[in-house]
Amino acid sequence: MSDTPTGSSYVYLQEPEVRFLEAAVERLIPTDDLGVGARDSGAVVYIDRQLAGTWGVHGRQYRSGPWLNGTPQQGYQSRFTPQEVYRIAIREIDLHCKAALGRPFAQLTPDAQTQMLQELEQDRIALPSLSSKFFFDMLWRNTEESYFADPLYGGNRDKVGWRLLGFPGLPSSAYRHLLDSSEPYHAEPVSVLDVQTGRVPVDAEGFPKHTTIKPNRDR
Repeated sequence: MSDTPTGSSYVYLQEPEVRFLEAAVERLIPTDDLGVGARDSGAVVYIDRQLAGTWGVHGRQYRSGPWLNGTPQQGYQSRFTPQEVYRIAIREIDLHCKAALGRPFAQLTPDAQTQMLQELEQDRIALPSLSSKFFFDMLWRNTEESYFADPLYGGNRDKVGWRLLGFPGLPSSAYRHLLDSSEPYHAEPVSVLDVQTGRVPVDAEGFPKHTTIKPNRDR
């Protein structure tokens, strides 16, 4: 049973942007023998919900210039909101791919997509409106967030990221008492969504009840 929230249709992203991101996130965190990659874990749904929310429009950020080149310690410096960064960058990258390779990003071979992402990361593609590295860094950060965030936010479907790390999610009473122990703790991960939907019961103190599991020695 999937723990992806219901109603996962896209709120902000348009179809060409969805196709671009599905291809891109799968190259950033690909499916392999350890589990599904970012695409099938819901990364694009996560990104869409972040863009559709307060973060996407920088509702809590100072939005008046001057727009100078800042240092990493100074935080976000772009005149564009995250919504605008994604919309502008995806359109301009697709135009670049069509001019250079005859196809939009989503239709390139996986190897060509990987090469294109590497060039974006290295700021070797001159986009008309913004730095390609600036967009890549945002895309990578959001993809990584999606893979390890609570499934409540649309990514980490079936808690694939947590299972990969052996992370139990919300702590149980037993886990809380073992924080200072050197003994490994193996349990089915529990998300906020599990508790909200009643899929996992809670104890008298409000902690979820974990189901312990035996570790897979073959992995």
